[in-house]
Amino acid sequence: MVKVKRFSSMDDLYSHAVATIVEAKNNGATTFGLATGGTMEPLYAKICKTDIDFSHCISFNLDEYVGLEATHQQSYAYYMNKHLFNQKPFLASYLPDGLAVDPLVETARYEGLLQQYPLDFQLLGIGQNGHIGFNEPGTSFASLTHLVTLEESTRQANARFFSSIDEVPTQAYTMGIQSIMRAKCILLLAVGEAKREVLERLLASDYTEDVPATALSKHPNVMVLTDLQEEENKL
Repeated sequence: MVKVKRFSSMDDLYSHAVATIVEAKNNGATTFGLATGGTMEPLYAKICKTDIDFSHCISFNLDEYVGLEATHQQSYAYYMNKHLFNQKPFLASYLPDGLAVDPLVETARYEGLLQQYPLDFQLLGIGQNGHIGFNEPGTSFASLTHLVTLEESTRQANARFFSSIDEVPTQAYTMGIQSIMRAKCILLLAVGEAKREVLERLLASDYTEDVPATALSKHPNVMVLTDLQEEENKL
């Protein structure tokens, strides 16, 4: 079941997101699935100002670019260290290895870890094309951790973090949709007018692999936080 809360203040939205994470932890959550991207930066900044302690918790990241070492400034390993882990360390933090030699071995390794340590809480953003993690349109709802070739629209959306579009990797490792759906609780942040159409499809329970995020309509515990207000009915 997807619940939605709408905020007119971005500060209120992110404060509520922090409170949701704190509540989950206080209720016993110890394994957290984490996301990256511009939407998450204000959230992590707020978390770092709290006294929340993740030192007995485990984290898993949704995805990682193929071809970038962990110390590369645009890798998600670097992002997580910069925005969260350097101030709020976890007992263990897992990410796919962008330099893994064998993709099949790497995806099996990561999926095995996810099944060994089931996720209590999963944080998500959402792409304009409906991708969650790097699961692009057409991805099977039964997918596990896998190697994906990124759509051009996704690469263009992420190009602002690189010197040029040519530097944006063309592939990534990502948790599969089934991997994400196994989480007990999911918190999705949908920020900005560009996300309106895809959010409306999710909230309408438009269940289609053409819009990966709509898989969430079948999950029993999804909370969406957004700054998008409901549009008045047009006559």
